Amino acid sequence: MSVILKTIVKTLTRNDLGIGGSHQAGIHIPKNPSLIGFFPELNEHIKNPRIKITFYGPENEIWRFNFIYYNNKIFGGTRNEYRLTAMTKFFNKYNLSPDDKLSMSINENNIRFIGFTNKSTKDYNRGKFIILSNKWKEIKL
Repeated sequence: MSVILKTIVKTLTRNDLGIGGSHQAGIHIPKNPSLIGFFPELNEHIKNPRIKITFYGPENEIWRFNFIYYNNKIFGGTRNEYRLTAMTKFFNKYNLSPDDKLSMSINENNIRFIGFTNKSTKDYNRGKFIILSNKWKEIKL
């Protein structure tokens, strides 16, 4: 049995789900070191570095999302932010809505898991977590 080392939770917004009319794609990841530290390190010295990350979903299916550092501000552009993208199929499969909670966990073998809790209180996570607020949170176990 694997041990979950870290879990982060995000309350989904209309923009996260692509229904807010924004041109921004994907979930914004704040530059908080404990949140950024959940993801693989990116080379910030190249323009807009990215990596595909594999997650195991609620039904043990494999999901691959893009973790991107839009750092073009360093190169004369305007953006300086981290995002997790290519999640639309996951959102659609599970019919996720604003205010649903998205959880991402990593175990001692660096295997990542993704789950959610929706407003109707259906829990589709590999483990339990505590919702502390409606913002990003790192859950220490």
